[in-house]
Amino acid sequence: MDKLKLLQARKKQLLDAGKVIREEISNLTDKDSFVELSAFSFSESEFYGNRAEGEGVVTGFATINDYPYYIVAQNNQVLNGGISKANCDKIIKCLEQAEKNGVPVIYILSSLGVRVGEGVNVLEGIARLLSKAAQLKGVVPQYLVVDGEVYGQISLLAGICDFNFFLDKKSVLATASPLVITASAGGNVSKEKIGGADALDKAQLATLVVKDMQEVKDKVTQLGGLLSVGVTDCEDLNRSLSALKTDVSAKNLLNVFDKGSVVELGAGFEKEVRCILARIGGISVSAVIFDSAEGVKLTAGKVLKLKEFARLCSNYALPYITFVNTCGIETTPETANSTLIRDLGDYIGIFNTLDTAKISVVTGKAIGLGYTIFAAKSMGYDFTYAFATSQIALFDSVQGAEIELAGDKTVNRDKLAERYADENSDPINAAKGGYIDNIIEPSFVRQYIIASLQMLIK
Repeated sequence: MDKLKLLQARKKQLLDAGKVIREEISNLTDKDSFVELSAFSFSESEFYGNRAEGEGVVTGFATINDYPYYIVAQNNQVLNGGISKANCDKIIKCLEQAEKNGVPVIYILSSLGVRVGEGVNVLEGIARLLSKAAQLKGVVPQYLVVDGEVYGQISLLAGICDFNFFLDKKSVLATASPLVITASAGGNVSKEKIGGADALDKAQLATLVVKDMQEVKDKVTQLGGLLSVGVTDCEDLNRSLSALKTDVSAKNLLNVFDKGSVVELGAGFEKEVRCILARIGGISVSAVIFDSAEGVKLTAGKVLKLKEFARLCSNYALPYITFVNTCGIETTPETANSTLIRDLGDYIGIFNTLDTAKISVVTGKAIGLGYTIFAAKSMGYDFTYAFATSQIALFDSVQGAEIELAGDKTVNRDKLAERYADENSDPINAAKGGYIDNIIEPSFVRQYIIASLQMLIK
């Protein structure tokens, strides 16, 4: 028997079975850099009556713009990307290597669910896989690409990974087939309206929506640099932002960051809370910008987004900057009966685990709880600045105070009006108490932040 010819025949069979997914890997990684692991793994499927070439998953390592990554790519050409215990075992082996070597992982998923006929065995496999992925959270970055349709328990990886990429008009993610989900509701809804990026706005799973694998490659490179390279050179440290003199909008605040460095996460949901990874003065930072002309009112969805972003920043020890413009909690029955209070408690707990620089800049309103959580020195901010045009107060207006104190018959309305007049929400009053480190002109905010970071970064 000619072993070389036999090997070549087996390779051809394997490559034919995984031609499409290997092209996807090639589009994502540097040319000829992918090295496959456990390529000849396979098992027999009694239910389907054929062999699962490579266990229906391609694993290995490669470079993306010269930086190493481990790759886990489901091959939907083999049994529809069906999940099996052997499939999970192969993925876990790859994750163990990533953990050992401290290298990020990229999952490319396309699966219609578990392989029928495996019974409890596959459930044990999925449990081990999800557990191992959860153990890697905060140890190495994990990126997930929804490369088509992903149904069933494997979709839970999206709740574990740091960054989830949805390919525009192609990606669908759900815990069960959309046919099953819509049937249970007695309707017939398209898969995109069940598990597309736009449909998952409340689930907040689509971190980034991209056009194709090339854009995934670009974003992974950018994110990887922000997470792993703390400081780079910067040529325009003293750039001023004259537009902020007349328009303190999120659009203009984004110019605080180094040019071309901004990556916004979760831009498709809760759009008034903008979560940013970027550089400022060459330093990798995370930032929250409250984007509303009137001041953001917090809801359960907004706080959930804040909480998950703070968790990411805590995991990777990123300096945390908050650009504050919030009036506190939205006063509606729906908000009162939501997870907002519990999630705010979680947010505070996560924020206090941030072992890095924490800076608050009051750009608009910091009213009541909006000040307490996002600007108060006692919350743990290293530096708190306020724009000269900002407002800091216990209540947003006389009317707000009256509503809050409605049951108090001793309240003098005239005195209340005087206390909560616009001039008394001037940030100078907070500065008098030592709670604001400086009141600044908006156009110089970049210089103040850079100076603060340089003082705090070790």
